[in-house]
Amino acid sequence: MKLTRRDLIKLSAGAGAISLSTGWSSMLAANPALIKTTIPSTGQQVPAVGIGTVKFRGDPSSAEMAPFRETLKKFYSLGGRLLDTSPNYGNSEEVLGHLLADLEIRDKVFMATKVDREDQAEGIKRMEGSFRRLGGEIDLMQVHNLRGTDVELETMQAWKKEGRIKYIGITTHRVSQHDEIERFMKKYPLDFIQVNYSMADRAAANRLLPLAQDKGVAVLVNRPFGKGELFNAVKGVKLPGWAAEIDAQSWGQVFLKYIISHPAATIPIPGTSKPHHAEDNVGAMIGRLPDERLREDMAGFIAKLL
Repeated sequence: MKLTRRDLIKLSAGAGAISLSTGWSSMLAANPALIKTTIPSTGQQVPAVGIGTVKFRGDPSSAEMAPFRETLKKFYSLGGRLLDTSPNYGNSEEVLGHLLADLEIRDKVFMATKVDREDQAEGIKRMEGSFRRLGGEIDLMQVHNLRGTDVELETMQAWKKEGRIKYIGITTHRVSQHDEIERFMKKYPLDFIQVNYSMADRAAANRLLPLAQDKGVAVLVNRPFGKGELFNAVKGVKLPGWAAEIDAQSWGQVFLKYIISHPAATIPIPGTSKPHHAEDNVGAMIGRLPDERLREDMAGFIAKLL
């Protein structure tokens, strides 16, 4: 039988754990002390888990938007703030702009998006379109998958000086681009990088995360569940005893707590389009985090299952 993430959440809770359908939401709503990550370049703090919105697509006025709206509503009501999108994600920017305005929270979220054009004029047009579609301020503009990095960062640095955007960064989801990410981190005064990192894919921890620490660069983490490999690996596996040591109620929270406990300023942005997933993800920002010894034990436990 194939288990969904919802099944794993229920199974992981086990005896005595807090049920997502009963007390978990109340606990989250009543707990203002969510774990936050400090953005090194400014000292601004943001809740330590965000949302990736690659699946937020479709007719903004249609009924199919209901799950997306409820996901954003749940995420925000429990304390989540950071949203990551891109004009490459279909009409995700348009959908987000519409839903956030409808929920009346557009100016209360931390908005990150991207640009991917080789030509500077085309890049400017692309970014102007993002402002229009998202209907408000953009906190972080990123060069998507390093396409046109030099020309786009020239514009982005100028816009940052003008106050049009607060932060600038670069992204990849491929280990093959990590060398380039490192080179651009050494060349430009970046506020953020976005890279792939999880217990199933730890390559970024070799050089990129330590370099981010040294240079004071925050890290958005995509693919925090390893494209699904991690959930597949733990099918039928009960949460180990050490999960209680970090107040993890589900495998998803285990995976996220591993990331946000890294000493670099890491913020996982799991693709999230269902309310109960948003709820579970926000739960990773409550309670204790693993120390370095436990992080090693966690990684070793998962490595045996992969």
